[in-house]
Amino acid sequence: MERIVVKVGSNVLTTSKGKLNITRLSALVDQIAWLKEHRYEVILVSSGAVACGRSELKVEFELDSVEQRQLFSSIGQVKLVNLYYDLFREYGIHIGQVLTMKENFQIGEQYDNQKACMEVMLDNGVIPVVNENDTVCVTELMFTDNDELSGLIARMMNAKTLILLSNIDGIYDGDPSDSGSSVITKVRAEDNLEKFIQTGKSSAGRGGMASKYNTARSVAESGIRVIIANGNRDNILPDVLTKPEDTIHTEFVV
Repeated sequence: MERIVVKVGSNVLTTSKGKLNITRLSALVDQIAWLKEHRYEVILVSSGAVACGRSELKVEFELDSVEQRQLFSSIGQVKLVNLYYDLFREYGIHIGQVLTMKENFQIGEQYDNQKACMEVMLDNGVIPVVNENDTVCVTELMFTDNDELSGLIARMMNAKTLILLSNIDGIYDGDPSDSGSSVITKVRAEDNLEKFIQTGKSSAGRGGMASKYNTARSVAESGIRVIIANGNRDNILPDVLTKPEDTIHTEFVV
């Protein structure tokens, strides 16, 4: 079994209006089911809880950013995991929810317990679906975003590959909207791509390409292959793993 961590961001899972994209979510589940059938062991780090909650509830008074995150994530996480449960059940695949916090990645009892929990899930064919526990995390204790979280999970669980799914094809050597720009397919330890990285955050989440780049470099230094690819492309997960030479993406070479 080849262990991989797949991180899917809010910009992949939501529509242009900020609602959950059920079609894309279903396609992602189809691909992960295919991976399991072909002897890949998958850990899924999934955003989307806040978007789910926001579409479910209309508040009648103004909330600050922390209150919004806590309220919408508490409602949305239930909906999101329920959707994953129903979709994976069609393949006879079990999932388990893992809500975590930054302090759980400090070496000690909490770290060991979290790792042991996810190991026993994987040993029994259960896919861990991981997200930050937004209901109890406040700003100073939060992960930067789920890119950072997925990198920590990949190292904790000794994954061979980390795949960061974005809404563009990878890191470009210019503005992605410029027809003259192209995707940088290989990034080596000595390469510095900071001049190509746009610092803006994604419209639907807390991250952006700068976050993915920083996470990818850090994780690759640990000996884990990192791939940045477009989660909106059909069949992207099987393609990037089984025929990478024919699939547009950015790979950080270890």
